[in-house]
This record gives sequence, structure tokens and C-alpha cells, in this order.
Amino acid sequence: MRLQLNSKKMLQWWTKMKNNLFPIAPSGIKYVSISGVVFVLFFLFDFDILAFLSFLITLALAFTFRNPEREVAVFEKGSVVSPVDGIVTSIENLKDEDFAYKVEVDSSCLDVGVLRSPMDAKVSSLQFFHGARISEDTALHKVLNENASLVFENSDANSIKIQHRLKQSFAPLSIDAMEAQELRQGTRYGMQVNGTTTLYFPQNFRLNVNVGSPLEASQTLLGYFS
Repeated sequence: MRLQLNSKKMLQWWTKMKNNLFPIAPSGIKYVSISGVVFVLFFLFDFDILAFLSFLITLALAFTFRNPEREVAVFEKGSVVSPVDGIVTSIENLKDEDFAYKVEVDSSCLDVGVLRSPMDAKVSSLQFFHGARISEDTALHKVLNENASLVFENSDANSIKIQHRLKQSFAPLSIDAMEAQELRQGTRYGMQVNGTTTLYFPQNFRLNVNVGSPLEASQTLLGYFS
């Protein structure tokens, strides 16, 4: 009987993990857990100062990897929402056959790092580069730093490209999506702690943001496909 109950609890735990519904993102659980264990050990051995410091670190990690629930805003068909929290730092016109606009978004450690699907779409392409995590002020930042590029394609064959790139970060870039996977708008697909995101849009896309606009993943409307 006890074995059956334990199996049921394990199944429920695994379902939550698969659905990514914990208040802490799965990629951050190990950091928070290790820090929490260190705090308990210091506390038990009466290392008060170290216990206090490790407690503060545990709280900071829990805040960094927070995984809030967000109701997906209801927009018209063809809408695209922000995949990240951050600030729009630049918008450029491109002379490219596939994409006409490039939008740069900067995200800090204080922003929610959970990545969310910008629209109901299939991940038609996914490339991941395991690299460094050096400062963005370094000349080789865009060449060496860890990054991932995803192309999302909706049912009308409209595509957008998203590139996530880490800045200085203690945590690796985490991408849970797979190529050919279907994602609903607002679905979590990864975690980025302190990074930049570049979004590429085609000619038939109408932008709804400006430089300096604050973005909130799954909540801020970036625009529509015409």
C-alpha cells in the first residue's frame, strides 16, 4: 500500500516537473537545493554568520529562478507576444530576404528568466552553441558566448527567429524545446539568467513596441502578422 502511495506521489511530482509548474524553474532547483542544504548544515553547527550568508544566497537564487504563473493574454489571430522579460534596446531594418526587422532585448538578473513561446507555432529549427559567459563589453562576446537560435513557424507559414545569448551568468542557458515540437503561445521552453535576446521578423509583421519599451514574457504584445 505504501509503495503504491509513493509511486503515486512520484508520478505527481514528475507530472509537475514535465509541466514546469513549480514556483522555481527546474533548471534552478539544484542551485536552490544545494544552497539550502549548506544553510542547514551551517545552522546545525552554529556557524551563525555563514548560515546567515547562505540563507541570503538561497533567497537570492530562489528569486533569480522564480517561475511565476501567468495567464496568457487573449489577442487576435496572428499575434506575437514577448518570449522574455526585459527592455527593448534597439530596432533595426534589415535588407534580408527572410527577415525585415531586428529587435534587441536586454534582460538582467532581476528579470524573470523563464522563456515563453511567442505564438502558437512549431519549432521548425533549433541550434544550440555551448560557449563562454564573458561580459558583453568584450569584443568576442557575440562569437564566444553560449547561445541558442530558434525559428517558430505558425499554421499560416509565418516565421520569426529568436536568438538567446548569455552575458556574464553563473547559470547555463537552458532550452527545453525540441525541433518539430508544437508549442502554444505562452508555453515555457527554457531559462536564461542575464542575457540578450534578438528577434527577427518578416516584412509582413507590424511591430507594436519601441526602443525603451519594457517587455514581459507572454504578456506584452510585440505585434501582428498582416
